[in-house]
Amino acid sequence: MDLLFYTFAFLTLACAALVVVSKDAVNAAMFLIVSLVGVAGLFVLLDAALLAFVLLLVYAGAVVTLFLFIVMLLDTTPGSIKPFKLATIVAALVGGAILALGCVSLYQRAVLPAPAVAATAPTLKAYAQQLFTTYLLPVQVVGFLLLIAMLGVIVLSKKFEVKEEAS
Repeated sequence: MDLLFYTFAFLTLACAALVVVSKDAVNAAMFLIVSLVGVAGLFVLLDAALLAFVLLLVYAGAVVTLFLFIVMLLDTTPGSIKPFKLATIVAALVGGAILALGCVSLYQRAVLPAPAVAATAPTLKAYAQQLFTTYLLPVQVVGFLLLIAMLGVIVLSKKFEVKEEAS
């Protein structure tokens, strides 16, 4: 079990790092899919198979595919590599130091609760009940945001031709 955990954790972290450093947006999206597969594997190890399935279906299946369509429709080509400015390097170092300090502080002060008594396994019916009652408005908002993103892709990908007026 530990070997699977370390395998999925390494896969997730390595591919997430490759998403960040990849120069090509299509390759970055592919690395993102593999990273999400690693996260789904971690969810399966936690006995949350439904959550893993939803993660793969929604993020890897829909969001990353939408991202790939946007990249391919906009026809982006990797530009020339520009060196970082000094302010960018300093900001990255300060941000990394703050992140490291926060992680160390969290690790030192974290108090883990005692293991809870085993609860009943959540069912699909319980998820559906919560999704369509308590969380109905956020689900609708996300649906409208995806619709707006799709319309934005259509508008951005449409090529407009300038017509000259004959005088």
